[in-house]
Amino acid sequence: MKKLFWVAIPKWDKNLVATALESGADALVLPSGFSEKAKELGLIQTVAPDGDLKLGADVREFTITSKEIEDEVVAAGEKVFKIIRNKDWSIIPLENLISKTKNIIQSVADSQKALLALTTMEIGSDGILLETSDSAEIVATGKIVREANNEKLNLVRAKIISTEPVGVADRVCVDTTAILAPGQGILAGDSSSAMFLVFNENVASPYCDPRPFRVNVGAVHAYVRLPDNRTGYLNEIGAGKQILICDEKGNTFPLAVGRAKIEKRPMLHIRGKIGDKIFRS
Repeated sequence: MKKLFWVAIPKWDKNLVATALESGADALVLPSGFSEKAKELGLIQTVAPDGDLKLGADVREFTITSKEIEDEVVAAGEKVFKIIRNKDWSIIPLENLISKTKNIIQSVADSQKALLALTTMEIGSDGILLETSDSAEIVATGKIVREANNEKLNLVRAKIISTEPVGVADRVCVDTTAILAPGQGILAGDSSSAMFLVFNENVASPYCDPRPFRVNVGAVHAYVRLPDNRTGYLNEIGAGKQILICDEKGNTFPLAVGRAKIEKRPMLHIRGKIGDKIFRS
């Protein structure tokens, strides 16, 4: 489940709102009357008495001072977002609540407490509410939440045992919306359980200059790895769709596709082997 990044804006501050938007905030917690002003700066969900999520209805706030208050949090139900604050900062109330309810948004004052909240008991809160007037903390916390949402994959080396020309077929070329580093690319293959990491065009060839935003992935029928442990077919990939970018160490992050082109190209049937298992692409 994606960890949510909410930012509190207790009084109108255009710069803080802009920083939160640029840092990937999922929602802004605002006083009444500020939701429309925030939406003028960017597409963002608002939490306010007059927001997209209504304080007191869709979202409830609790200050944890006793076991009885923890019981009230649980009694609020799992469909309601529950902002929890601690009178004296401690992860103990969060530890008590993680196994009992969902949609817990832990209030934090800085990025280090955000990291602690998101990793408590290896599960963490469902999200954090950052309450600060420091733009640098908003940026740092946004980075921590993005990293918390990124999957870590265990890649293994395979031995290529054969490559066989199969003639001209439909190949999918994916142009991403960011410059990819050397060793980053897209996972694709004939089986959703075994995929090849196809690198981006980071190296010049006699035929074209480097285009590190581009990955010539594979045939239209192939599976491709998507965020949130999902797979899809390459022919379904299009502009605006999120795809999973992976490097040779298994570090991943989601990224939007800028363009996907299907082109007629000579293709190869590749067979790889890991132990006794053979897989294809």
